[in-house]
Amino acid sequence: MLARNAESLYWIGRYVERADDTSRILNVSVHQLLEDASVDPDHASRQLLAVLGIESEGTESLDVWKLTELVAYAKDNPASIVGSINSARENTRGAREVVSTELWECLNATWNAVPDRQRYARRAGPHAFLSFVEERAAMFAGLADSTMSRDDGWLFMVLGRSIERADMVVRLLLSRVSDRASSPGWITVLRSAGAQDTYLRTYRGALDAGRVVQFLLRDTLFPRSVFHALRQAEECLQRLDPGGAARNNEKSEALRELGRARSELEFLRPSDLLTDLPRRLGTLQTSIKEIGESVSMQYFSTSPWVAWSGAEVSL
Repeated sequence: MLARNAESLYWIGRYVERADDTSRILNVSVHQLLEDASVDPDHASRQLLAVLGIESEGTESLDVWKLTELVAYAKDNPASIVGSINSARENTRGAREVVSTELWECLNATWNAVPDRQRYARRAGPHAFLSFVEERAAMFAGLADSTMSRDDGWLFMVLGRSIERADMVVRLLLSRVSDRASSPGWITVLRSAGAQDTYLRTYRGALDAGRVVQFLLRDTLFPRSVFHALRQAEECLQRLDPGGAARNNEKSEALRELGRARSELEFLRPSDLLTDLPRRLGTLQTSIKEIGESVSMQYFSTSPWVAWSGAEVSL
């Protein structure tokens, strides 16, 4: 596969997952701000922007509407929902020869519907817009799984989706590391990750920080846990780089970093999970960033153009 197509598919996976995760997080945050009068809108908004890595311009106080403009509708911000949809659509348009027609039509129809949905959301509230994005992301994932061959293109798309998902869940957990073990903020984290119902069934309604962190970081069956996402990314890289299983066990840098991050979660004692949690999550976030950089260097970086020198053409 051409490097440009592989890179486009990788970033399509990341951008669609980013739009989906950001919609989930913002939807829960907006409901909390509107329903709980004890929450300071400015502090909660800035905390969310820090989680998403979005900088707020100016020093004016933030509220639900200003937060939504920054996180959902800002076209010039690549981390916003609209910015992610635009980037995913552009990458899909550039890789039309390796994606299914249904996949292109799904993203193109989503992109075309955004302006009308955005105008309605500014009048009636953001919930309908955010739910629309979540539904279209789910449709995109379903079409990708049902219409694409399990070849290198599909592997790059799933690789990008898995790395982005792991990064977003770690960001969510980092936003709550200072909360009490019984704080209702942990329910907010579960809802933002789309994990509340599955968590409650798994632990029969028992809520505390240790179980929430255990579930979102290390659960082997829940598809949005960090461990599950890292393991899926590792499987994609192993299939993309089968030479890494040779006798000398020499692996690529991305695969080595992925294996190290996954194994540290897998073999960690549950009793040690909350010990120095901020440092542990910070290290994991750094590892995920380095994994993304290593993937880009290994598969997408092209050699610089080489010009002949030292020779002149005489006529």
